[in-house]
Amino acid sequence: MNSMKSYVSVSLLMAGLVLLYGCPKSTEVSSAPEAQPQRVESAPAAPAAQTANAASSARSAGEVGTREASAKSAAGLRPIYFDYDKSTIRDDAKAVLKADAEYLKAHPGTKIRIEGNCDERGTIEYNQALGQRRATSARKYLAELGIPAKRISLISYGKEKPACSAGTEECWQKNRRDDIVSD
Repeated sequence: MNSMKSYVSVSLLMAGLVLLYGCPKSTEVSSAPEAQPQRVESAPAAPAAQTANAASSARSAGEVGTREASAKSAAGLRPIYFDYDKSTIRDDAKAVLKADAEYLKAHPGTKIRIEGNCDERGTIEYNQALGQRRATSARKYLAELGIPAKRISLISYGKEKPACSAGTEECWQKNRRDDIVSD
């Protein structure tokens, strides 16, 4: 009888430990890629004076160096930009994606990663989801232009990789983007 009592006690203890430590408390979503991506830095379509002001304020905000941006621009891939809280492809972004698709058609061995980004407003979870929807929209559009989806990987950084850190609408516009980088 004593051994039966010990068996039941040990069983209950083990079951309690499994319930206490065996079940995950929350699921972590990793948004970090295996390799550090290179950024394509480019301002959205804007008047020349506004673009010049944005470029000078962006430099002072600590954006990625022009050497990296030049290398990415030379690769033929450019970022696209989105409206606030939207994941639909704008008309100006369609023209950029068409040019990116032409580059990818001319370089059939190139695989790309679309990195969805958001401005700093909103929760981490919301911006992760919005960044994913933006990247998915771009992949869908590129697929419609004839780029096989198997050449395209997606990642959402949400608001974790801003291109600009000033809390202005001009800056937030630069952060609402998909970076398209070669994988």
